[in-house]
Amino acid sequence: MTPAQSVGAALDRLVGHHEGSLGLAVSGGSDSMALLHLAADWARGRPITLKTVTVDHGLRPEAKHEIALVAQSAARLEATHDILCWAWNGQGNLQAKARDARRRLIGDWAVDHQIPFVLLGHTKDDQAETVLMRLARGSGVDGLAGIAEMSGEGALGWVRPLLNLRRALLRDWLTSQSIAWADDPSNEDLRFDRVKARQMLKHLGELGLTIDRLTQTAEHMRLARQSLRRVAHDLAGTEVELHAGAVFLPEHVLDPANGETGQRLLSEAIRWIGQNTYRPRLDALRAAVGEAHEGRTATLGGCLVLPGLQAGGLLIAREPAAAEQRVAIGAGQAVIWDGRWRISAPAESRQHENLTIGPLESHGLTQVNWRDRGLRREMLEGTPAIWRGSELVAAPLAGFGDEWKAICEPDFASHLLSH
Repeated sequence: MTPAQSVGAALDRLVGHHEGSLGLAVSGGSDSMALLHLAADWARGRPITLKTVTVDHGLRPEAKHEIALVAQSAARLEATHDILCWAWNGQGNLQAKARDARRRLIGDWAVDHQIPFVLLGHTKDDQAETVLMRLARGSGVDGLAGIAEMSGEGALGWVRPLLNLRRALLRDWLTSQSIAWADDPSNEDLRFDRVKARQMLKHLGELGLTIDRLTQTAEHMRLARQSLRRVAHDLAGTEVELHAGAVFLPEHVLDPANGETGQRLLSEAIRWIGQNTYRPRLDALRAAVGEAHEGRTATLGGCLVLPGLQAGGLLIAREPAAAEQRVAIGAGQAVIWDGRWRISAPAESRQHENLTIGPLESHGLTQVNWRDRGLRREMLEGTPAIWRGSELVAAPLAGFGDEWKAICEPDFASHLLSH
């Protein structure tokens, strides 16, 4: 199968039904330049408009040339091109910070331009490198499943149609089509783990640990992950309790006799409530559980991990300080707050002006008769409240302001099957 046939088949399968704008993240490297041209070939004659975007990290003077190359190629292919800028503050891991910034900037760009899908240029080589790095970190089934062909965050889908193609094959195709690309010198910088993994793969192949073998492992792990998700989903439906957006896991659910299911439910509860991209690291998770079992409140991933008091088990609730702060809402509007709450305002009224949504917190909780709800204060302090300045107008989960509605979307069960 040629690169055009492979990418065409992937796009037909993943976004073939789509009409309108389609986003592409293009850096100017060989992978993304191949993605741009192959996607343009596929889109020709379809009711699709391609919109490209490049993130300028401001780290190398050569990046200006690379951005210009992308802009010229996009123009020739009748695609728009936008540039997003990011500046590193010198703190933390550069590659991790840059990756997270790219995802955030491109995600915001896509939402602003009403783009439901963004294509990314990850290749089979990237998949193998990712599996190798995660193996070195001691990752479990989910981590070793590698990069997904499609993943989603709310209304935005990240699509990777090159995952079945080797980088060398794409470069050969670019050369045959006389398409230029730019090589980023940081791809040879051994300070970065991904570069080390790339170099290591050249030697591991002698032991049979090839790129093909590692990607096969990822596929096996994806199938195993699907089964584990289903088991966790079924157990959650009968044994896990949900209260005001908090998750209570009974002691027997967390029992090691359940294998990794209890740990999965706990990790995913933290991921769902805290709206985290990744599950917490195992050592951090175990430390939080240890604190809770000793009667203390732990914080992890924007969540509170609390002992289940008389019932045993663990309670996971939103940490108020980590919740999204004030977001404006008008009469009759529906607004997504803190990533998972759909807040619906009542119809037009003079009393519903200059309002914002924010966490209820302890000072808001003192203004409502919450104890009649049979809920712990820790469950409610991170829930949505409607404020006019410092005045509490409504707290739907605490039973104050019945005309306001707050619903979790998606619910925990749906999250378990999709993440």
